[in-house]
Amino acid sequence: MTVAITAENKQKILADKLGFAILFLFLMLLSFLFLVPLFWLLTCSFKQPAELFAVPVQWLPKKFGFENYIRMFNYFPFLRYLKNTLIIVFCNIIGSTASSAVVAYGFSRLRWKGRDTVFVLVLVTMILPFQAVMVPLFMLFQQIGWIGTFLPLTLTCFFGNPFYIFLMRQFFLSLPEELNEAARIDGSGEFRTFFQIAIPLSSPVLATVAIFSFLRSWNDFIGPLIFLANDKLYTLAIGAQLIRSRLQPNWEILMPLGVIMVIPVLIIFFLMQKYFIEGISMSGIKG
Repeated sequence: MTVAITAENKQKILADKLGFAILFLFLMLLSFLFLVPLFWLLTCSFKQPAELFAVPVQWLPKKFGFENYIRMFNYFPFLRYLKNTLIIVFCNIIGSTASSAVVAYGFSRLRWKGRDTVFVLVLVTMILPFQAVMVPLFMLFQQIGWIGTFLPLTLTCFFGNPFYIFLMRQFFLSLPEELNEAARIDGSGEFRTFFQIAIPLSSPVLATVAIFSFLRSWNDFIGPLIFLANDKLYTLAIGAQLIRSRLQPNWEILMPLGVIMVIPVLIIFFLMQKYFIEGISMSGIKG
């Protein structure tokens, strides 16, 4: 009987190892498929124009050099576009994270009449695509004189984002209610409880919202194209599109620009992936 159990356990262990090996190979293959475009983008940024469309495909450049990056800096005002992009990104991260946290705390910890109804209305706004409201927004911002400035892309972020509010509300609901009750017994007000208890415990979801906000503003093209209306305020996304939209786009310039736009995204995700995964997982614990 003991021998039969041992043999059965060995078969189970072998089956588990085989399943793990198959899963590992599948994930390696999937990772390879995702990494090939990045590898191609990186190598093309060092190639000469004649090598980009060579047949057969030339995976590596014959000679590595930074001529394409130098051409990119000389071709259009890269540093100005980068500065404009960073201004919008910084305001988006600060504004969206701070305002969404305050609103989400009010929906999760404070009890007031009509709270759930208002929260449902906030969620309903997530259904509307930006294309459905961009014309009314443009007319509104034009009436108050904001077109041609950063205000439509920066100041509006300080009024919260429906998705970020939902994400943070779910996270705040997962925190023990006893913490708030203990703070009230000690005489702490809601603002003090929010800043000294809720915020310090919410670093995962705050980092998650910051990452989402960074990606949204860093890659945004429609918003700057509609509201800026001034080439001195253009962002990197618009600069890339201006190069691409010409009849003969300079691919040797687009490739290094693409590398520069991808690198910050990869760096931020790898540095913050722990908080990102934890924030996403814990935001769905309690409804």
